[in-house]
Amino acid sequence: MDLLIDLGNTRIKWAVQDAAGLGPVRRLAHENRFPTALAADWAELEPERVFLASVAAPSVRQGLMEFCRRRWALQPKIARPRARALGVTVAYAVPQQLGVDRWLALIAAHTQKRLPALIIDAGTAVTYDLLRQDGQHLGGLILPGLRMMRQSLLDRTQIALRDLGTETQCWAKDTASGIASGTLQALGALGERLAHQLAQVTGAAPSLLVTGGDGQRLQSVLPIPSRWEPDLVLQGLALTRDLD
Repeated sequence: MDLLIDLGNTRIKWAVQDAAGLGPVRRLAHENRFPTALAADWAELEPERVFLASVAAPSVRQGLMEFCRRRWALQPKIARPRARALGVTVAYAVPQQLGVDRWLALIAAHTQKRLPALIIDAGTAVTYDLLRQDGQHLGGLILPGLRMMRQSLLDRTQIALRDLGTETQCWAKDTASGIASGTLQALGALGERLAHQLAQVTGAAPSLLVTGGDGQRLQSVLPIPSRWEPDLVLQGLALTRDLD
């Protein structure tokens, strides 16, 4: 049995992979606490191998790796982006500069054969990646996530984050709702624009695959059909774990 881990800036997700395939995905907000946050959840796990995809700070990643070494005497294998793998060609001139979570999501999307595809990952940051039918990654965009966008406004106002109003109003009638809805609508509008541009480039209507902690909130304001894929990164990690 393999343990697959997706370590983000605020959340950790994991699942076991065995002969039956990828098991149920578990998740929690880690708040940089290792091993305290995982001790109970991982008490019964006895993996033979550990695979890690991490975009967290190096100190957080090292804390998790040390936890794995102490508990199971296992050194996690860290996933790293490649220029070409499993039918996907990365657009970046230096593939290692592409976030590993974005790369793994591209791999998973290509394997699903829902192409062309626009992948939106709404987490601490929001990323948009465009994938052509032939597996060519066209590139992507990166924006601050919802909390970061809102905090930048709230830092200059007297409104507390907890007081933000309704998120899905097109025309807000108070400042708190204006911030809540405006930030979310902006992210959704960019998704619509990129989907339109991808359709023009490829000649086909793209699949919109949405993932990340704020993905469903963003999905609620997308004016075009989209598919909720909460575990794209772990799916990609399962596919790439045995690459040399």
